[in-house]
Amino acid sequence: MNTITPASAHHFLNNVELPESSSGFEAIDRGPVIDFDAQKNQAMVVASDIVSFVKGVSAERRQDIANCSLLAQLAANKKVPDKTRIIDWYKAYFDVLENLGWVLQDKGFSSYKEHADGLEAHEAIIKVATVLLGPAPTALALVVSTLEAMKSMDPNKPWITLFDRESKTLNTAHFQVSLAQPGENDDFFITMMAFTLKAESILTQVLFFKIRKDRVELENCSGKVTVNDTVLESIRDKIKDKIKAYTNEYIAALPDL
Repeated sequence: MNTITPASAHHFLNNVELPESSSGFEAIDRGPVIDFDAQKNQAMVVASDIVSFVKGVSAERRQDIANCSLLAQLAANKKVPDKTRIIDWYKAYFDVLENLGWVLQDKGFSSYKEHADGLEAHEAIIKVATVLLGPAPTALALVVSTLEAMKSMDPNKPWITLFDRESKTLNTAHFQVSLAQPGENDDFFITMMAFTLKAESILTQVLFFKIRKDRVELENCSGKVTVNDTVLESIRDKIKDKIKAYTNEYIAALPDL
């Protein structure tokens, strides 16, 4: 992978292709405009990504992370419109993030179905998060509370409708769980967990689908992510402009946790 610079990121954004605007989707009432607030824990659904922010991550960076996630997903949708080609979709998704200055140490998927046998998908996510975030109990608690809150919500709520629409197709699904937490020197860290799900039967609600190792394949790719702040600051406004026609249809804030 070549070194990403502000110039290369601008060039990439000039050429990246996105699908046509989603004006054909049924209108969903998403409530008030999202207020990115550094003074509290927050969570939101960005298409097939559940994104959480620990108190202390700046409002500007919160918006940057959500915008980068949405851009990467839209570009992957354009390049790989067949959602059953999950690994190809993720390859395109990770490629976009790298070109925006995100540095992912490992993008390889490995089977997780043995570990998740008998669990619902959200319980499998918590097991992965516990390994990654064990030394950071506040961050782990936020992931857990976000998933538990989604389970207790009306399945017709906008964030559930949006997540299910973007994450699954028939008997396959892909979804991400991302968490940003503040660092010590005005920086921040992102933990990313990406999952693929293939079942013999048609999937219903993805997060609460029961994993049976003989009937369901679950794979996971997860790790810490660093972001080139210089690159991100240089392309912030360009990313906003690129996705402005899509944000209302693809981003929904969860209620305060």
